Amino acid sequence: QVQLVDSGGGLVQAGGSLRLSCAASGSIFSRNTMGWYRQAPGKQRELVAVITNGGSTNYADSVKGRFTISRDNAKYTVYLQMNSLKPEDTAVYYCNYQEMRAWGSNAWGQGTQVTVSS
Repeated sequence: QVQLVDSGGGLVQAGGSLRLSCAASGSIFSRNTMGWYRQAPGKQRELVAVITNGGSTNYADSVKGRFTISRDNAKYTVYLQMNSLKPEDTAVYYCNYQEMRAWGSNAWGQGTQVTVSS
């Protein structure tokens, strides 16, 4: 089992920045993808950005050029640097861990609220 603890959300004005962190613990498989998803009120959860243990990344079109995902494999931690925030970025952000193997484990963090005021 893998546990995730995500943090770093808050209230920020449009144009501002926030940095989210997510620390994984437990039985971590070496080949994994970690990342961030978000869910706004009344909307489905959507991918924001993911990164593999090898450093390959994938971003949602809506955040490209503004958000940067990174990870520290030694600390089993993933980060999301969010710049030029917009009111439409307001959502609960969830950290995710997915093992890259058949029937691999999947885990979610508890979520952290990001609110961007106009």
